[in-house]
Amino acid sequence: MNKLEEIERVIAEAACLFTRDEVKAALDRMAAEITALIGNKNPLLLSVLNGGIIPTAELALRLRFPLEIDSIKAGRYQGETRGNEIRWLLKPTIPLRRRTVLIIDDVLDEGITLAEIRKYCIEEGAEAVYTAVIVDKKLEKEKPCHADFVGLEADDRYLFGFGMDYKSYLRNWPGIYACKHVY
Repeated sequence: MNKLEEIERVIAEAACLFTRDEVKAALDRMAAEITALIGNKNPLLLSVLNGGIIPTAELALRLRFPLEIDSIKAGRYQGETRGNEIRWLLKPTIPLRRRTVLIIDDVLDEGITLAEIRKYCIEEGAEAVYTAVIVDKKLEKEKPCHADFVGLEADDRYLFGFGMDYKSYLRNWPGIYACKHVY
């Protein structure tokens, strides 16, 4: 089976866990919570690439206060379905010193990457660091960090859509889907 056949098979077999409307409602709630906590703090939104692109854009459009947006890329998956050691690929260009930073990512899985990014922000002198994820996976083991703002919770399944990928594909699916099989 070639790559595109694999992707088509994953789509055909996937279960929709959350529709686009359910995701939008979660984003509306998150935006209200974020506004209440940091709306007057001139925050810097830090999008974790590539999964955080869609969640960051969707949240930013709902935040009606002055803010800046930058990106960071540190990942373990590199287009695969299993993670290895963290690789730093991009660091923010806007200084973090004395800033309130909101890190936005697609999913909180094991929490290793998000914990490292949070640690990096603190080391760079951020005054306060918060985290937001569209999906927090329920895992049996303890995570090294927890998100301050969570859109939805899901069981520990391989997910795609709304920023989450399957082998670098399917980030653009409008809802959140669970793979039946990982090939």
